Amino acid sequence: MAKPFSLQPLLDLMQTRTDEAARRLGQLLAAEQSNKSRLKLLEEYREEYNQRFRETSQAGMTPLAWRNFLDFLSRIDEAIEQQRQIVAGSERETTMGKNQWREQHKKLKAIDTLSDRHEASERQLEGKREQKLLDEFSARKKDGGSAEE
Repeated sequence: MAKPFSLQPLLDLMQTRTDEAARRLGQLLAAEQSNKSRLKLLEEYREEYNQRFRETSQAGMTPLAWRNFLDFLSRIDEAIEQQRQIVAGSERETTMGKNQWREQHKKLKAIDTLSDRHEASERQLEGKREQKLLDEFSARKKDGGSAEE
């Protein structure tokens, strides 16, 4: 009978941690993508609003309307800058998440390699035991067969 892998609890723990790191990385990637989409939307909205401002200013506008357009463009620019900072933070978190997943995966692979070696060793021992039994069986059969003749 094969001896159980003594580090199996550690292997299970590393697998769980790797799975958790992968799940967390998926969440971070989704958040990063969402933040980038918001930024793109703000930039597109700013461009559309700026285009409307140019068209309206060419047709003529009051100083109050002019100031309102510029104030609103300024607020959009502030929102864009804030969103860029959020995206940068999200990218940093994603990078850290990737590094954590890689580290956990590396640890898992190390323990998994030991597990594979253990299994190979146990298969080899089992093969030797089976061969020994077959040899003993063959030897008995030969001894038993020559006594009958």
